[in-house]
Amino acid sequence: MRAENPWWAGGGIRADYRALKPRAYFERFARLVEVTGVRRAVVLMGPRRVGKTVLLHHVIDRLLAGGRYEARDIGYVSLDQPLYTRLSIEDAADEVRQASGHPSGPKVLILDEIQYLVEWERHLKAFVDSHPDIRCVVSGSAAAALRLKSIESGAGRFTDFLLPPLTFFEYLDLQGIQGGLVEREEAEGGDRYKLNDIGALNRHFVDYINFGGYPEAIASPAIRSDPARYIGTDIVEKVLLRDLPSLYGIQDVQELNALFTTLAYNTAGEISLEALSQQSGVSKPTLKRYLEYLEAAFLIKVVYRIDRSARRFRRVNHFKVYVTTPALRCALLGPVKEDDEEMGALAETAALAQWFHSDLALHYARWRGGEVDIVHLDGRQSPDWCVEVKWSDRYVEHTGELHSLREFTSRHPDITPLVTTCTVMKRDVPWPGEMRLDFMPTSLYCYVVGERAIREPSAGAAWYVIRD
Repeated sequence: MRAENPWWAGGGIRADYRALKPRAYFERFARLVEVTGVRRAVVLMGPRRVGKTVLLHHVIDRLLAGGRYEARDIGYVSLDQPLYTRLSIEDAADEVRQASGHPSGPKVLILDEIQYLVEWERHLKAFVDSHPDIRCVVSGSAAAALRLKSIESGAGRFTDFLLPPLTFFEYLDLQGIQGGLVEREEAEGGDRYKLNDIGALNRHFVDYINFGGYPEAIASPAIRSDPARYIGTDIVEKVLLRDLPSLYGIQDVQELNALFTTLAYNTAGEISLEALSQQSGVSKPTLKRYLEYLEAAFLIKVVYRIDRSARRFRRVNHFKVYVTTPALRCALLGPVKEDDEEMGALAETAALAQWFHSDLALHYARWRGGEVDIVHLDGRQSPDWCVEVKWSDRYVEHTGELHSLREFTSRHPDITPLVTTCTVMKRDVPWPGEMRLDFMPTSLYCYVVGERAIREPSAGAAWYVIRD
């Protein structure tokens, strides 16, 4: 335990953690941890290998530098250590007190990989209630239902924070290369984004699609050269073969693995439970459970359908499934190039993935003969913006071919529509009625959503002003 807490001996956090650039979400998470006078545990959630442990150590470094806490006030325990099997939270706090030599014990207790503690949510709630003087921060990776358990058992005692796979903005930011590609300046009516080099931005975007969801892939040539071994083995297989079976007693892990591979191959495609059941031979109730497990494990995102009038369906027979980062699909099925046919579905997956951090009500609209890729419903359940994701420049000059978007916007005259392209950016293109249509490269759209997510998490899509 002393080795896990080197700051007790005056050494600070490990040098390899300090050398890594913090993720862009660091400031938001650190401010959440630093809040005082609130009897709540902070629960850091997210997929495997997105940097949760590194983020926790960066927060420890900040707390140590802030002057509010002494070194022995902060205790860190990684519960995936075999030595800590069956260790309760009370036991962990007591072990930290003894190992640190601090007579009153920790003031900040950080428990990494909390899912290894049986019934962790019940024990954490009791600990928060009985120790109001201890700030408790826990993390959990892709062990499924972390969010569901925290909501059900920790109401009023937990504050959840989701750390998603890398957004495209973060992918560029961690490499220090975004400044010369895109410039942002404040403007009336929204931020103005100037695109300097669409060719370079698209090249980075294709790299991001192939292996860009995970921080370690940026710094490791070995991971870039063989993402299947790193992502497929260390992330997907551990979730499918270890985390989910141990949590839910799944016997046929090959069945679950085959389902996920099918979903990854068809990312951004509409799924019918009836057809999927017939093809796989798995019952619909079992498929529903598997989908819930995969979504809770942060491997997929299910998006529900509305009709052309923006009404939801009473019976959910069809829906879209996306992998949470396109790198998952590419790791399983191979990398893609800019002109590959698969780029259309992966561009749409990437666009949706930029919203993974958000609780916005995102849907897709589909009806006989028409579809719109992303539709946002406001608090009144009315559509206020929509995005048609295209990896093509054709529709800038052929707006008449956007039949589905035209039909949908004609029914919702107050909506703000956007069409993404491959390289072209253009504003205020004439559209039926008084509405105007904007075009923006898909790579720039993904950059802007990710950048805005850091500065203004609740922002929608109609916040930008683009210029050539």
